[in-house]
Amino acid sequence: MFDSHILFFPVADLSRSYQFYHHILGLKLVLDQGGIQIYQVAPGAFVGLCQHEQGPLAPDDRLILTLVTHEVDPWYERLATGGVSVDAPPRENPRYQIYHFFARDPDGYRVEIQRFLHPFP
Repeated sequence: MFDSHILFFPVADLSRSYQFYHHILGLKLVLDQGGIQIYQVAPGAFVGLCQHEQGPLAPDDRLILTLVTHEVDPWYERLATGGVSVDAPPRENPRYQIYHFFARDPDGYRVEIQRFLHPFP
C-alpha cells in the first residue's frame, strides 16, 4: 500500500499555473521547490507542476504518476524482477531531496516510486 500519490505534469508558466491552481481552484500549495510546485487535492492526493523550458515533450513523457512510499527499495526489486522496464536503481536526488526511481507502465507512461527525504504532508 502507498501513503499518497502525486501526478506531475509540465507547465509553460509556473506563476500563471499558481494563479489558477491556488487562487482559482483553491488548492493548497504544500511544497515549492522553485521549478516544481506541489498542491494538495485531497488527503494523500497531490498534483505537481513542473516548469518546462525545453521544447515539446514526447507524448509518453508529459505525465508522471508518482507513488510515495517509504518502501522504495522493495518496490524496485518487485518491479525489476517482475519484468517491468525500470530506468536505474533507486537513487537520491539532492536538488529535490527525494529517493526514487522511474519505471514504465505497459503503455509507456512513466511511474515514479519515491520517498521524500524531508517532511511532507
